Amino acid sequence: MVAIPVTRSISIDSDELQESFTRTSGPGGQHVNTTDSAVLLRFDVGASPSLPDAVKNRLAVLAGSRLTRDGVLVLRSEGARSQLLNRQEVRDRLIELIREATIVPKRRRPTKPSKAAKAKRMEGKTKRSTVKSLRGRVTD
Repeated sequence: MVAIPVTRSISIDSDELQESFTRTSGPGGQHVNTTDSAVLLRFDVGASPSLPDAVKNRLAVLAGSRLTRDGVLVLRSEGARSQLLNRQEVRDRLIELIREATIVPKRRRPTKPSKAAKAKRMEGKTKRSTVKSLRGRVTD
């Protein structure tokens, strides 16, 4: 049971990750047909005791189609010929996704344009209208 650090306050036990290995369609020639170098990582977001509920909710939104109906995050890596490199890459992507979910987005405070901004906009529209009106036919 090795803890994988994500942030200062969050770390994930390696027991929470399920990795399976398959043959890849990536580079490698004949090597591809003999080794299981593609990595399929599964992480049960809903059942994870390591993540706070707010992070779980944001992670579910960020994961999108990579999250199954059961709340399991599925990531796949097959870019490298080495199983070790693919394992590291898929774990890095998981950590980055969780870090992104820990960032609380700022709430937008709706504002209205100032009078000066409205006047400037109208002035620009008036100038543009004048330019367009001068494009008519030239009379002799």
